[in-house]
Amino acid sequence: MKKSLLICFLCFSILTFGKEDRDIIKQIDELNTSALKSYKNNDIVKSFKEFINAKALSDSIQDNYGSAIANYNLGNIYNLMEDYKSAEEHYLLTLKVLKGLDDDYLTASSYFKLADIYRDKVNYNKAIDYYEKALKFSSRKYDTDSSEKKQLEQVFFDSRTSLCELYIENNDLEKALLSLLKINDAFKAQKVNSNSEGYFKYIYGIYYARQELHNHANSKFREATILLENKSEAIDLDLLTKVYLQLSISLAKSGKSTEAYLTLLDHNSYKDKLLNEEKTRQDLITKAKFLIEDYKNDAEMANAERLQQLAISNRIKKINVAIFITLLLLVISMLVIYRSYIAKRKLSKSLEIKNNELETAKNAALKTSELKSKFISNVSHELRTPLYGVVGITSLLLDNSNLNKTDRKHLKSLKYSGDYLLNLINDILQVSKMEANKIELKSISVNLKELLNDITNSFSYRLQETNNQMIISIDNYVPEYVKCDKVRLSQILINLIGNSIKFTTNGAINLNVRLLSLDENNVGLRFEVIDNGIGIPKEKFDTIFDNFSQLEDSNLNYQGTGLGLSITKNLIELFKSEIKLESQVGKGTQISFEVDFELDQNKTKIVSNFKALENKVEDSKETYRILVAEDNKINQVVTKNLLKKQGYLCTIVENGKEVLNEIKNNHYDLILMDINMPIMNGNEATEAIRRFNKSLPIIALTAADIDEVKQNCINVGYNDIILKPFDNYEFFQVINQNIENAKKEHNIRFIKAS
Repeated sequence: MKKSLLICFLCFSILTFGKEDRDIIKQIDELNTSALKSYKNNDIVKSFKEFINAKALSDSIQDNYGSAIANYNLGNIYNLMEDYKSAEEHYLLTLKVLKGLDDDYLTASSYFKLADIYRDKVNYNKAIDYYEKALKFSSRKYDTDSSEKKQLEQVFFDSRTSLCELYIENNDLEKALLSLLKINDAFKAQKVNSNSEGYFKYIYGIYYARQELHNHANSKFREATILLENKSEAIDLDLLTKVYLQLSISLAKSGKSTEAYLTLLDHNSYKDKLLNEEKTRQDLITKAKFLIEDYKNDAEMANAERLQQLAISNRIKKINVAIFITLLLLVISMLVIYRSYIAKRKLSKSLEIKNNELETAKNAALKTSELKSKFISNVSHELRTPLYGVVGITSLLLDNSNLNKTDRKHLKSLKYSGDYLLNLINDILQVSKMEANKIELKSISVNLKELLNDITNSFSYRLQETNNQMIISIDNYVPEYVKCDKVRLSQILINLIGNSIKFTTNGAINLNVRLLSLDENNVGLRFEVIDNGIGIPKEKFDTIFDNFSQLEDSNLNYQGTGLGLSITKNLIELFKSEIKLESQVGKGTQISFEVDFELDQNKTKIVSNFKALENKVEDSKETYRILVAEDNKINQVVTKNLLKKQGYLCTIVENGKEVLNEIKNNHYDLILMDINMPIMNGNEATEAIRRFNKSLPIIALTAADIDEVKQNCINVGYNDIILKPFDNYEFFQVINQNIENAKKEHNIRFIKAS
């Protein structure tokens, strides 16, 4: 009888616990399904909680499949929150519990995620190993009709494409090509989403770019943009931004600079969208991290209680003790949770107050920065306009050979003061631009010897005033023409020479150009500015290149803003070089830097054309008619005399409306258009002209910062921009270049002026 009762009890227990396990498995499936839905809806905290609960329940009954799903998705959540160590741990747990289970999709996906993590760690060997394992498991069911076939195909293509990209990064182009061909063959048999196919085209383009087959690369990049901009799927902004950047670089290398520029604009547009999306994502991640950490503290106790209750249900003989322990733990848990809640509430309140204070400070700083930038821009414009008249008229008067020695000296002093004020304005703007990273180097043909002579000649008055000598030394094999940013190189040398003159009296300043390397395409040069002035103390070496840093001497008063050397250092770094300082107090200073320039093999036609125009105006077969739109009377006089001196015929009008009347009634070869004018400004006039004349060159004249207006230059219809006060050489070079371009591109027959 006792034996029968025991057998009945055991059968009842087995049936009871079997039903309980089935209920728990059902609950696990519901939790995993709900968690996946929450994850797709960006409710990360809810998803995390549900996966944690599903994992705990799965582990309690050894449900490996449920545990694998929970661990894999927890790895995805940690990956999203950039906690890669925790993500790796959960992916490895997924693989561990999947042993003996037939789920190739979860296995392949886990290996793929691990490969991405090790790729970010720059552990390429480990990453390649994991990608190959992902390929192995994702290709095993391609001949089946299972529901996971499409998912496996997606993992296969993603793994194969990522592996190919990794080969390219390691410069293993042969393996990369084999992978690309395999993917291309697979595309013919299977269909994947547009983003994956766009990623494949992008990698193909990278491969061609590495092989310098830029036309093929351009084709693949364009195919990628079409696929990635497919409106039927979510746009991968990160990938699309990379594609447009590489397409722009490839177009530039293949000589299609206009297309490259337009493509770069598309890149910037998508990059802005990506940054906004990334900001939203980071806000979501930050909030999720905080809430998840809060949840972990609470969930530890709750999970302990749940596991304890499950353990108690299996301890039939100790039910009374278990109940007592459970009640005791519950009371303790409530106390801990309550204390934790109070602490978290205080912390949350404190963080909220701090966040409000930081937000207020941030808004105030942004407003101050905007006001500063606007103030500097307005002051710059207001100062440049009268400076144009001062410097221009002074230059015209200095060209008068009838001046006596005293008047010429006074005029030179006036021009020096104007140039000094202009340099001061440029220094202030330069610092503002460098803080905003708005400076980009240009590459134009430059006669190096002429440039150095022009720079040293501009210091003739200062040299005479300080009784110094200027000596230029150029190595014999230094090429005559190089390609560089003339304005930035001039600014560097002017700052260095001016600094030497400032701290040297009755001495000598040496400007040396030394040849470091030379081949068919490039030349390496070292520029040295050496003086025998007062020198720089060693303790000042680390701070002399900081903003507003100056040498102090109780017996001397040195003028300056303290910005010159700081700007010079930053400009030299733009040339991918570094400034080197050697100095001894009382003996002098040597400042040097080394730069690589591209050689101009053809001695730029623009320069030679301008030199011919400058030196032989009387022999020119054609005289060009230029219309000048300028409302400032002084600026009218300066511009007209400059043009007349170089042999141009010049007509002055005072607003855009008069420009339209002149263009309709007379022929002109070029227009110099001031942007700010009464009645009708330069932008309005240019847009009106472009409606009926697309070929006439129009150059904008402005005293504003050129970076503020050049963005609208193409949209308005200008061919070029000249900043006032301008360098006469660059002024006529831009004019001559635009006239020549108009003749070539539009086949215009110029009417010789009588």
